[in-house]
Amino acid sequence: MRMAFVLFDGMTTMDFVGFYEAVSWVAILKAKENVSWTFCANKAEVTDDRGLTMKADEVLPDLGAFDLVFLPGGMPTRTLRYDEDFMSWIRTAEGARYKVSVCTGALLLGAAGFLEGKKATTNSSAYDLLAPYCAEVIKARAVRDGDTFTGGGVTSSIDLGLYLIECLVDTDTALQVQKRLEYPYYQSGKLSDIYYPYEEE
Repeated sequence: MRMAFVLFDGMTTMDFVGFYEAVSWVAILKAKENVSWTFCANKAEVTDDRGLTMKADEVLPDLGAFDLVFLPGGMPTRTLRYDEDFMSWIRTAEGARYKVSVCTGALLLGAAGFLEGKKATTNSSAYDLLAPYCAEVIKARAVRDGDTFTGGGVTSSIDLGLYLIECLVDTDTALQVQKRLEYPYYQSGKLSDIYYPYEEE
């Protein structure tokens, strides 16, 4: 599985790092074959909302060449969704099977048209901003609708990473990663309280 992590100026790094820390264990544990990741941005270097500068592996790659595309949130998402150059690039992810966001990264998925007819979530401060882009905003830490995964605010990135592992690999691997992260809050198999349960059609 080839994963693209989209980075941009002003992003909230915790949105990205929690998910990245969890899902990268799939490769470390060899729980799935050929797992790799690429840091992608619209410029060679980006600086987050606290001043941390990060280098991109690839600038403006075709996101459709990846199996999974991940979008973090941050205040700039509110304006980036109207930036046609940036959104044209995000729309290249149409061919990626899995589309994932944390926090207001969902606004970018929505503005790209990827949440049309789907249930989704975002940071609680942006529920009203997300509503026009999706069928229903779910007030939850993690939501799956088909092959689209969205997480709530900031720390839900860890939950979403573990949830994705459970969905795409298996529960045992998710629990093993949870133990290695020493993260006691994820509740495997108890989706009704924290997560929106995905139902097979």
